[in-house]
Amino acid sequence: MSYVFYESFALAPVFIPIWIFYMKDWVADISKKKEQEFRLQFRDSIQALASALKAGYSVENAIREADRDIGSMYGEETRIRKEYGRMAHQIEMNMPVSSVLEEFAYRTEQEDVENFVNVFTAAKKAGGDSISIIRNAVRIISDKIDTEKEIQTMLASKKLEFDIMCGVPFAVILYMKLTFGEFLEILYGNPAGTAIMSICLAVYIAAYRLGRKIISIEV
Repeated sequence: MSYVFYESFALAPVFIPIWIFYMKDWVADISKKKEQEFRLQFRDSIQALASALKAGYSVENAIREADRDIGSMYGEETRIRKEYGRMAHQIEMNMPVSSVLEEFAYRTEQEDVENFVNVFTAAKKAGGDSISIIRNAVRIISDKIDTEKEIQTMLASKKLEFDIMCGVPFAVILYMKLTFGEFLEILYGNPAGTAIMSICLAVYIAAYRLGRKIISIEV
């Protein structure tokens, strides 16, 4: 930014706050991607759990069975395998299943996990057809996760276009500087040119922030 907009590297320290904000966005994107991966893993796990409950397993045995089922879908180093392995171990240590699931929700800090655990706890306390209630909760949570996955899939191409467009202004200006540098000389080294480039930079940053909001859709 310092070179493209002001033809000087001396102003680079001024752009450090912008770099910090950009890195925060980058870290947030990586974290969001990992959370989305975990939510898909969680969806598969609770579907396996619901199938085990439907087959007549107790909740404790259903968790063990779900742990075995997801073992065929995910590697040992995946987050969901580690979580279910930990829960299975806690059950082996005779911890109450409600406490095991509550700790699971506390560790993951995921809204879908918390919702599932809350429904599970309420269903167990209420008695009656708790398995039917749990299976219904699994269906609703799974549908929500599937819907968000479909939205993210549709947005994937738009996000790629957004990333490309973010680099286009720099590519165009650098190309002009390398091939027709004399046409851009008026924009550098004088107050008027500096003001114009500062306005362009402000518009670029505003467009970047607006673009991120547009492609960030929460379900």
